[in-house]
Amino acid sequence: MPTRESEGRATDNKVRAEANFNKEQRAREGAKAMIEYQANSRVVREQMARLKALRLAKQTADEAASGSTKSAGKAGRGKR
Repeated sequence: MPTRESEGRATDNKVRAEANFNKEQRAREGAKAMIEYQANSRVVREQMARLKALRLAKQTADEAASGSTKSAGKAGRGKR
């Protein structure tokens, strides 16, 4: 027959085990969230690089088509 003391220890052990489980679960979820964050950041950087390349190609094509120095002023606008 369990005593109050052994019941108390069992309850303490259960609380400790649940706390450890929750801590490990939060750590796993945090690691997963960090991986997702890094992947999203990489996608954003790749999209920005692609858009920059397209913009620069368009500016170059516009400059070549117009042959004027007005386009050179536009190119400097994005460097703030």
